[in-house]
Amino acid sequence: MVANSTSSDTDFPIIDTHQHLWDLDLFELRWLKKDPQALAAAQPLGKSHRPHDYEAAAKGLGIVKSIYMEVDVVFEQQTQEVEYVTALCKDPQNLMCGAVVSGCPGTPGFEKWVTYLSKNRWIKGVRRVLHADDTPRGTCTQPEFIRSMQQLGQHNLSFDFCIRPGELKDAALVAKACPETRFILDHCGNMPVHGASPELRNLWQDGLKALADQENVVCKISGIVASTQDENWRPADLKPVIETTIETFGIHRVMFASDWPVCTTRSSLGRWISALKEIVTHRSIEQQRRLFHDNALAFYGLAD
Repeated sequence: MVANSTSSDTDFPIIDTHQHLWDLDLFELRWLKKDPQALAAAQPLGKSHRPHDYEAAAKGLGIVKSIYMEVDVVFEQQTQEVEYVTALCKDPQNLMCGAVVSGCPGTPGFEKWVTYLSKNRWIKGVRRVLHADDTPRGTCTQPEFIRSMQQLGQHNLSFDFCIRPGELKDAALVAKACPETRFILDHCGNMPVHGASPELRNLWQDGLKALADQENVVCKISGIVASTQDENWRPADLKPVIETTIETFGIHRVMFASDWPVCTTRSSLGRWISALKEIVTHRSIEQQRRLFHDNALAFYGLAD
């Protein structure tokens, strides 16, 4: 059921461009072992997060549509993931209206996978997390990986970069080599809110600019609260990373994303949305609507 929204100028509808779901009765996730000790250590993420859980978290926040984001299911279940999210997208009572699913770019079977995905109108793109321990730096600059990115563009599918903040220039090289493919940078480039060295901040800022120089790249304002030290963060703590990202990409190329339920490690969904609204309150209502709704509507080709 669609979360409530009002007609107030400042209480505009929201599209959440990055929400996860996982049902541990159905799926095995590469990053989460199912033994009781591991699940307990991973809380609040070490449990199933199903559609009704997201609906409850989103209730009353003005979220009218959402885009599913892959959760790193094991390779053998990638097709099952597609079938699962497609059924949810087809359900008119569900907020979900599109999905970014798992994939293995740079591998021999990827072109066949992209062809399969391109026949499903609910599938908007692919993501493979590039900051995992088993993914060395430079993975995305390999010729096979770049060819896979070009194949996505040939089928009008996008790719989400979820990459280390010091490696954004690698992503920029990929985007430049694939001008017909649309890319999304997740989580403001994964810049930590607290504890980053000046050297890392400089690398992040330079990489952010290099990506923004590529017109086929947009950025999600997301993943910020999960990088805070604890639950005692304030909007002012988040503001430098968020404002730098918006100013670098421009208001027409940024989109709100919740990163739910990962955000719940430090914040409720409502608190995160309220904080972002406070941070951008100095911007015009038109610019705020672009961030929270209009840019996503256009980028993903969604019906209003």
